[in-house]
Amino acid sequence: MNITMIGTGYVGLVTGTCFAEFGHHVTCVDKLTDKIKQLNAGQIPIYEPGLDALVAKNRQEERLRFTTDISGAVAGADAVFLAVGTPTSRRGDGYADLTYVYEASKELAGHLQGYTVIVDKSTVPVGTARQVSRIIREANPKADFDVASNPEFLREGAAITDFMRPDRVVIGVESDRAEQVLREIYKPLYLRDSPIVSTTVETAELIKYAANAFLAVKISFINEMANVCEAVGADVTALAKGIGMDGRIGSKFLHPGPGYGGSCFPKDTLALMRIVQEYGESVRIVEAAVEVNSAQKARMVKKIRDALGGSETGKTIAVLGLTFKPETDDMREAPAVSILPALLEKGATIRAHDPQGMEEAKNYLPEGIHYVADAYEACTGADAVVLMTEWNQYRALDLDRIASLLNEKIFVDLRNVYDPDTMKDKGFAYVGVGR
Repeated sequence: MNITMIGTGYVGLVTGTCFAEFGHHVTCVDKLTDKIKQLNAGQIPIYEPGLDALVAKNRQEERLRFTTDISGAVAGADAVFLAVGTPTSRRGDGYADLTYVYEASKELAGHLQGYTVIVDKSTVPVGTARQVSRIIREANPKADFDVASNPEFLREGAAITDFMRPDRVVIGVESDRAEQVLREIYKPLYLRDSPIVSTTVETAELIKYAANAFLAVKISFINEMANVCEAVGADVTALAKGIGMDGRIGSKFLHPGPGYGGSCFPKDTLALMRIVQEYGESVRIVEAAVEVNSAQKARMVKKIRDALGGSETGKTIAVLGLTFKPETDDMREAPAVSILPALLEKGATIRAHDPQGMEEAKNYLPEGIHYVADAYEACTGADAVVLMTEWNQYRALDLDRIASLLNEKIFVDLRNVYDPDTMKDKGFAYVGVGR
């Protein structure tokens, strides 16, 4: 099928490339000329394992192309996916900013030829599909189209696997024609027995928010339990294992740490809160999770400060990992963005390393942070080590070498990567989360 993807951000680029891998002919459109030039030159603007090779393969086999020409891309398409950004509103009220969605809808309307399914791939509030339909209808009354919802569930760092072997595909449709088109697009997954959940447009729009909110609640829950464990002298690692083995609960997302971040959980929880408020309802559990997450990041500052004897002033801190999770260069809402400025303000010197995120980090973190080539350079002359992100290369550090490089053998492990007894045997003053 002929598919047009409007937006070449994380979702648009991964989704468009994977559709091309399915055998569809995909045209990815973006207004940013420099980004399109970059993509046509084989340069991938984001870090996602395996994406560069998949883009190169499908460009070579002429199933994937990039352009700024929306008219040529939309004309003759069987489906047009809207994969533009929906950031939190700049007003600071927590609402999703749908400016790009509505602008793209209006712009594509005049170029539609023949029956086309317009698909909301971006995470959007309930009711957005109907607004998109209204905008297109007003701009082009003669257009033959349906608007559908097809939320994405991609984990950064594992997006290609998630797309190719999903837990489920959700499609929200209002007509048999639209459902048939989407089922044909996803047919390769259906043949692999990946379930397709077909529902109303409003339900599909809400499913994405509900899923992310539930996972955010789960993370905040285990972080609160970690704090309880510290208070009573229990071990949250064993606790998480003990409850995670219950099939009704499951072990995923029961890993305590400095709080959740990234492009989805923070903005989607806030957006869900605003959506339900408009309908006179509330999601108090989600509201509590948001509060707990914010408090957890502040709690990590205190944990680091206490490990340094009560003050970070004049101390040098080695920070390992800056991105919100491993296998991505994404710094959006990363715990480091909240934690490191607080330490800097109180007079700490920070020497930081991240395998992929240091260039991106410079756009989110204040000046004054020293970015270094590797973990050992970060630790040289430092008074403490803070493991912020659990990249694989930090899981097997030469601890004897680390100890020899530090002024003081203080190791603050915000991801509980290392065994406390082993660290103590190596002579470290070890601080974990909930243990």
